[in-house]
Amino acid sequence: MNLLPFANLPAYRPRRFVPTNLELGDWAQLAPLFDKLESRSRQLTTVAQLEDWLVDWSELSAALEEEASRRYIAMTCHTDNPDAESAYLQFVEEIEPQTKPRQFRLETILIGHQLRSQLPLPRYEILLRDAQNHVALFREENVQLETEEAKLTQQYQKLSGSLTVQFRGEEKTLVQMGKLLEEPDRALRQEVWELVAQRRLSERETFEAQFETLLELRERIAKNAGFDNYRDYAFRRLGRFDYTPADCVKFHDAVAAEVMPLVRELQAQRRRDLGLERLRPWDASVDPQSRGPLKPFAQVGELVSRTQDIFDQLDGELAAGFRQMQDLHLLDLDNRKGKAPGGYQSTLPESRLPFIFMNAVGQQRDVETILHEAGHAFHALAARAEDLLPYRNNPPIEFCEVASMSMELIGAEFLEKFYPPAEANRARRAHLEDIIKVLGWIATVDAFQHWIYTHPGHTRPERAAAWNSLMDRFAGDIDWSGHESARSHLWHRQLHIFLYPFYYIEYGIAQLGALQVWANSKRDKAKALADYKTALALGGSRPLPELFRAAGCPFEFSAATISPLMELLRRELARLG
Repeated sequence: MNLLPFANLPAYRPRRFVPTNLELGDWAQLAPLFDKLESRSRQLTTVAQLEDWLVDWSELSAALEEEASRRYIAMTCHTDNPDAESAYLQFVEEIEPQTKPRQFRLETILIGHQLRSQLPLPRYEILLRDAQNHVALFREENVQLETEEAKLTQQYQKLSGSLTVQFRGEEKTLVQMGKLLEEPDRALRQEVWELVAQRRLSERETFEAQFETLLELRERIAKNAGFDNYRDYAFRRLGRFDYTPADCVKFHDAVAAEVMPLVRELQAQRRRDLGLERLRPWDASVDPQSRGPLKPFAQVGELVSRTQDIFDQLDGELAAGFRQMQDLHLLDLDNRKGKAPGGYQSTLPESRLPFIFMNAVGQQRDVETILHEAGHAFHALAARAEDLLPYRNNPPIEFCEVASMSMELIGAEFLEKFYPPAEANRARRAHLEDIIKVLGWIATVDAFQHWIYTHPGHTRPERAAAWNSLMDRFAGDIDWSGHESARSHLWHRQLHIFLYPFYYIEYGIAQLGALQVWANSKRDKAKALADYKTALALGGSRPLPELFRAAGCPFEFSAATISPLMELLRRELARLG
């Protein structure tokens, strides 16, 4: 039974090294290919031969990564399907632990090869830098620990995706309930918020236990690799060569100084507009003029067709890419029971095609999400011609998110495809307000992880206290009285803390880049879009500062960068009314 939304995809390029009929879930068939690459490496006598060897290695890696992506997609689309779960876990438990040490050996061969120094620069600069980093970090004893980590994160996703509530006689997912927080009826919003909060709290012991097991595994992984703490290990593992933990602290401080005053201004205006003495957690999403929620579409098909209209008006090349995704069934956008929460874009590395996963329920946030994930998809399509997998499939996350967040802002210029003009402006204003608010949330999540992984042996109450102190600093003026436990455990909903440790500051860094791309587009739309596409086509072949520069924005995220962007947002909010 095929659980994937797409069927057979066209090959970008015929295989020349990996057999066409290879069973990618069978290690006995895979091992000889690694053997062949190792034995060939000893016979390479020219740089051209070494470059061919790198392309063949990329082909094998792409085939393996596509198989992993396919199984992950099937599992997240059907978390309640035991066959999908079993296939995903089989790959995680049986194939990845075998491939990791073999990939490490190939990287070791590359780093030590007599021809390495003759590879032309800057073409191979980033490839060699990253390979050297991987070799320095790899420990055989961590392979099994990383397998256990992957299995635990899958259990978090399974639990999160299964959460439902009974609301007025119907079973609802938490995503579906979230839509009701936009309703003008405050009593309804409170009822919905408290029901969802209580459902999450009913699983808090499981979430806490899952995280503590992950924490212990990660601390062991870091120590095995020779690091004092997991934070410092994670920065190296994530390839953060262009900024440090101290730079992240600088970002936190700049958000506190430059963003939070604007957050509090917006919250005060919301409180006045709603006629309230104090804002409560269920007052954060409703329209402050008590208008009903924006309804950009009723059916997922409308979301797709109207998004296509936006890209048709924006750029022919981007429009063609989104149309191709529809034709190849590379979209799974509707919300349903048994589907993992959230949204993502996953690249199928051998087909060199993007896939978008979402949980659309008819909210404006769904429009922003499809534009966001389409930006990621355009990034994947722009780099399709690159034969080196690390450059094609692994650009720095900080710039990947510039690709997606810029498309949210640029695409929002055409929201009349979904709304009449007044409602389009209302949606734009809500989006800009969300950008301002999310910078505080990003600082909270990132600073929390810095605290967690540099305070070994901390207790649950200490962890809650650290979280609450950050909420005091970055959440603004929301009254949580009576719901202190929900506030203390709010981090349970942030999947990145469980699945992708330290992968969150990237959103903040990238949001600053995206705001600069958007600012550029207001001055010269054609040039800003051309620069954006040029930067996307570089994939991961250049360092972060060069990628940002190609997109027309500096790689810098202190108060000096943030302050003028907040002023731009103030002016734009005033214009939108």
